[in-house]
Amino acid sequence: MKVSEARQLIQVKAPVFSRQRRVLANAFSVEEYRKAARRVLPGGIFDYLDGGSEDEVTLRRNRAVFDSWALMPSWGPVSGPDTSTTLLGKASALPLTLTPTGATRLFHPEGESAVAAAADRAGIPYGLAGLSTVPMETIAADSPGLDRWFNIGLTRDAQALKDKLSRCDAAGFTTLIVGVDTRALGARERDLQNGFTAPPALTLSTIADIARRPAWWISFLRADGISFPNLDSRRAAAPSVVTPAMWQQLLGHSDATSGWKELEALRQAWHGKIVLKGCVNPGDVAKAARIGLDAVQLSNHGGRQLDHMLSPMDVLQESRQKVGDSLEIYVDSGIRRGSDILKALALGADACSIGRAYLYGLAAAGSPGVDRIIQIMADELRRTMTLVGVSSIPELQARGGEILRDIRRSSEILAATASGTNLEDQ
Repeated sequence: MKVSEARQLIQVKAPVFSRQRRVLANAFSVEEYRKAARRVLPGGIFDYLDGGSEDEVTLRRNRAVFDSWALMPSWGPVSGPDTSTTLLGKASALPLTLTPTGATRLFHPEGESAVAAAADRAGIPYGLAGLSTVPMETIAADSPGLDRWFNIGLTRDAQALKDKLSRCDAAGFTTLIVGVDTRALGARERDLQNGFTAPPALTLSTIADIARRPAWWISFLRADGISFPNLDSRRAAAPSVVTPAMWQQLLGHSDATSGWKELEALRQAWHGKIVLKGCVNPGDVAKAARIGLDAVQLSNHGGRQLDHMLSPMDVLQESRQKVGDSLEIYVDSGIRRGSDILKALALGADACSIGRAYLYGLAAAGSPGVDRIIQIMADELRRTMTLVGVSSIPELQARGGEILRDIRRSSEILAATASGTNLEDQ
């Protein structure tokens, strides 16, 4: 082969001096963006993003459960495939939502605004956290076409609830997400070790680690002070200094005395859609359907609250059987691949939600990093749909039982067959 011919087969990449551009050009999975985020963020901030509670059994289980389901392709023609769907009556380009995350500006100075802009460009819903660092009115003004959801806490204060709902309505937020898995703060031991407490009690090693991340520190200092402007039920303004009480709200928990009564009152007061987030109990899913909620987001808070907890995938099929088509079911906690989305939809979900995954992209490369995370998952979902032999989301959901096999159950059957045991007799 001649040198001139070889040169046509080999492309030499020009050096890229921008760290952000290097990440965008060379990171091809959520895990690679996770590693890039780890290089950018101080250790304590990264652990706050990445860690779970206690022994992190739930955190690990959230990933392991996806590996227990194996794909079984079938031969036949595939067109598209088409990943579009409808969520709560609105078109979505993907069966995917960006779930609320608090204090997002800890990971990048643009914070929630960058995430909202990426969701708007992708044509998927975005849930703004009650503990977000950007006013909901700013999100509405900057991303008017975005399908905007808001994470609200239950309260027995009728006037405060009325004021908050009025503010959400005025800002064009059509869906409320009600979290019910923070009645107590999970023991996030990484945060305790790093002094990420309320208020912070930074150790010398934590301070030294921050000093080793000058780019993050400079960006953090140049940005406006972190505040939580959506905590106030009536106005966007909030103190620029984070007080101990604010840290308690950031790291703390919701009102443990609130329950179904308050949820029913919210249903009566709010004219839009309501998503119940944070349960993995099929009985709770059924009750949510009975009181007229529109969707349930099966979640264990990404393994950050109760350790040794069931994964949403463990209860997805039973939850769907309980409620039929009476409400939509979303799955979060551990979604890292487009194939994870396909598996969840095949088992009965209407969509999946990601939090950590898009924060890795945000920390590593700003809003373009969030774009890239969404694009990676969309590409993976389309590729997996093509390879298993489905052309659309409705077809995937209709044929779900043909596509997946529980390899844990298969192993039990093989072992029982080899030993001559009848599993039905056990």
